[in-house]
Amino acid sequence: MQKYGLIGHPLSHSFSKSYFDDKFKNEKLDCCFLNFDIESIGKLEDILQQHPDLQGFTITHPYKKSIFPYLDFVEDNAREIGAVNVVKIDSDRKLHGFNTDYAGFQGLLENATSDKKIKKAYVCGTGGASEAVKFVLKNQNIDFVILSRKNESYQNLKKEGFHDNELIINATPVGMFPNCNEMLDLPYETANSSNIFIDLIYNPEETMFMKEAKKRGAKTFNGLEMLKLQAEKAWEIWNSPMSFRLKRSEMEKS
Repeated sequence: MQKYGLIGHPLSHSFSKSYFDDKFKNEKLDCCFLNFDIESIGKLEDILQQHPDLQGFTITHPYKKSIFPYLDFVEDNAREIGAVNVVKIDSDRKLHGFNTDYAGFQGLLENATSDKKIKKAYVCGTGGASEAVKFVLKNQNIDFVILSRKNESYQNLKKEGFHDNELIINATPVGMFPNCNEMLDLPYETANSSNIFIDLIYNPEETMFMKEAKKRGAKTFNGLEMLKLQAEKAWEIWNSPMSFRLKRSEMEKS
């Protein structure tokens, strides 16, 4: 039996296990998927020792950046993004890091903006998921602003509000199960039907961030499509021959 898993903390919100469990059952694959809820990334070494037959794993909040020192190789896009969410373990037990979040978000973005020309995007969050979002926006030549309560852009947005044909992306865990009543402090009252709100959270299905935007007629999307797209990309990586790129030592020198 092939063994895969998910690394993160907490994992009570995650649908990854059920997604892969269903996939393995429906496709009659002799595989299993385990959740590894660890309170520090240092516990990864214990997992690898306890599960010597583990062939790969996905990574969620908050370890997409802190995983780097544990990797033997890093794929080029993941290195540029600065975050890894998929690891493949080869026959020599070497860890190869990839990023599939950007592929998932790219598919979600194309669907969300198919009938609109975006003038500007606002990205809420500075974690691993937001790095993948920024990578895609740059490649799509969409101007974006990073929002944080500590920067001037956030204060300006609070004063001016949203304008037509703007995209707002929540790449933070705010509003995620079980804290479903929480939401980002944004000027939702200025949103309109030309705006698009994307929440990378998929549990709950509709966050407060999405509900407040929808009240003003804005289009809203959650992160479930992104999850499915990046999960299938992860499966493709785990089952593809290894062709590699960049050693960790080379990455640290650059």
